[in-house]
Amino acid sequence: MREILGRRRKLLFRRGGRSALLGAALHCATEWQWPVLPGVGIRPAGRQPAGARLGLGERTGRRCSCPDPDCVVPGAHPFDPGLMAATTDARMVRWWWTNRPDAPIVLATGGRAPCAVSLPAVAGARALAALDHFGVRLGPVVATPTRWSLLVSPYDLAELGELLHSQDWVPSSLRFHGEGGYLVLPPSQIGAGRVRWERPPASPKLPTSVGQGGAPSPAAPWLPKVSTIVDALVMASTSTPDGGSRLAY
Repeated sequence: MREILGRRRKLLFRRGGRSALLGAALHCATEWQWPVLPGVGIRPAGRQPAGARLGLGERTGRRCSCPDPDCVVPGAHPFDPGLMAATTDARMVRWWWTNRPDAPIVLATGGRAPCAVSLPAVAGARALAALDHFGVRLGPVVATPTRWSLLVSPYDLAELGELLHSQDWVPSSLRFHGEGGYLVLPPSQIGAGRVRWERPPASPKLPTSVGQGGAPSPAAPWLPKVSTIVDALVMASTSTPDGGSRLAY
């Protein structure tokens, strides 16, 4: 009897987690008009070898479902369908997550959708503290155990190039998710762990100006310009113990 109840609880838990992913994907696509698609995901955790359980030999983490055995971003990227398939169509989103209920939610950045700047988690915490200290209003912040990503309004390569050219040095640990890029959104599960909101999205308090990609949805979260945060992100990444040069996913 206990085994049956335990199985039922596990089934309900799994269903709850899956509906959360579908609900989040639908909300992003339909309420915020953010184009999304399912990520490749991670393979089900298998039984570890005895040596690994004892801490001996090679460390085995969660592996990506893509064909690359050495994938450096397990579960955290598009594969099939490709990034160009990202959509705001509710029927397509519902079909994807009905057939792949555990798939991570991938946002196609740029265009009318948000862009983002990501950096190692330690540097991200320092950057947020500095920006809060100076009273800079921030938009949504996505966090994984290893990296934090600050969502910003859409920018183009020319604008980004001017901002980076004005810096003395840009750490290689900073990543810019613009046109043609992507970002995994909560509440996805990837190889690095659970994706969550460090700063949850907030409704806009002021009318959003029309960007070059067109007017965003009125219900979409407010986003800062990349120019208001890039200095703090560069400084925080530079002041990390390894100089901000390590590419930590």
